[in-house]
Amino acid sequence: MTDEAEEQAAPAAAPWKIVLGELDEKMGVKVLEESAERVVATMPVEGNRQSFGLLHGGASLSFGEAIGSWAAVIHAGSNRSAVGVDVSATHHRSARSGMVTGVATAIHLGRTTTSHEVVIYDEEDRRLCTLRITNLILDRPKPGE
Repeated sequence: MTDEAEEQAAPAAAPWKIVLGELDEKMGVKVLEESAERVVATMPVEGNRQSFGLLHGGASLSFGEAIGSWAAVIHAGSNRSAVGVDVSATHHRSARSGMVTGVATAIHLGRTTTSHEVVIYDEEDRRLCTLRITNLILDRPKPGE
């Protein structure tokens, strides 16, 4: 078999599937949808509140950064990974209870960088937080590969 024929016969590598980290698990994150173009996840407000009983801004940032980074890692493909290099957020309102949903949408999917907008909504579809994250694509395997 020629090299070209072997390449055609070899199955394509399966896309990376999101694996929750320790913090994601402690925060109660659940992934609903995953692709480079769009990642959707939920997180409970309970357990992620600050001392005044509101959803902690740091929890929102951690949640949003995870969602955007997961999308970037999926885009990176096999034998490559991604790391966050910039994240910024604006908090519009907060929540005291219930579940929040984060949606990462691709802005730019390049060879060396990605950018995603992440919007966090409450159960009434009100925008709580808007983040933008930029990730650098690295030519090295994902941890654990």
